[in-house]
Amino acid sequence: MIYPLKKMTIKKKPGLGVKINSLILKNPTILASGVLGQDIETMKRVVKGGAGAVTMKSLTSLPRKGHNNPILVEVESGFLNAVGYANKGIDKGIQEFKKWNGAVPMVGSIVGADARELAALAEKIQTLPIQALEVALSCPHTPGFGLLAGQGTAAATQEITKAIRKKTKLPLIIKLSPSVPSLGEIAKTAEAEGADVVNMGNTLGPGMKIDIERGRPVLAFKVGGMSGPAIKPVMIRCVFDIYQAVKIPVIATGGIMSGQDAIEAIMAGATAVGIGTGIYYRGIGIFKKITKEMENWLTDHGYENINQLIGLAHRS
Repeated sequence: MIYPLKKMTIKKKPGLGVKINSLILKNPTILASGVLGQDIETMKRVVKGGAGAVTMKSLTSLPRKGHNNPILVEVESGFLNAVGYANKGIDKGIQEFKKWNGAVPMVGSIVGADARELAALAEKIQTLPIQALEVALSCPHTPGFGLLAGQGTAAATQEITKAIRKKTKLPLIIKLSPSVPSLGEIAKTAEAEGADVVNMGNTLGPGMKIDIERGRPVLAFKVGGMSGPAIKPVMIRCVFDIYQAVKIPVIATGGIMSGQDAIEAIMAGATAVGIGTGIYYRGIGIFKKITKEMENWLTDHGYENINQLIGLAHRS
């Protein structure tokens, strides 16, 4: 006897590709700056781990030793770090990354003391095969940079964004801090001066951990920026506020550990998510894990594409 074949319904995998200005990502996960972005070989490992894009470690005009050790301590639900922008400087950075031929977009990252220095760095870094440029205005623990250089205001954001926009046609990402008020106003200022994307954001703080046996702060710099799961609710609120204020895409960085976290951030208004501390908790393959978890969630809830979720929380 011949039995008829049973009809099978094959569900198409939901689409995870996103577009951030001119950047085309196969999935919405991005290696955050400062984590495993020191050299090409390390970033290639991240690509194998499933990242949709990678961001190099931020470069400064001159090489920097950064803060003395200890620079990192684990605390409740995350880490405090005070690295102090240790990096090889723009010239050696260009030598390191000029041969990038990775399978995903590479985002350049710069930090500087003022608009003039950042504009010069923006002009110089364009010799690299980067597909976007990120400018961090948000570090909470390094004198002369970010919040400790007064860059966490609308006025400073305006001056810096305007100066850099004149020097580059690359998609420009302005990285803001969750530690400052009036984020919507600051994001609107960045957008008005030519920013193409807002990255929310950086570590929260600064915070402090005291060794009660020694009676002194654990970190050599005493204070550091908080990262990890504990800061995710703050990041979600910041993304929500920024999405309401601007029309340009938002990247959500801070506390993303799972596909569910990523979906929450996307519903708040993000187009993509930056991942850093999560690598410690789930390994370098966290990008593939999060992508799979997002895919499963979309399938279970009947969505065909991740883009259907962007800003969903604003529609209720």
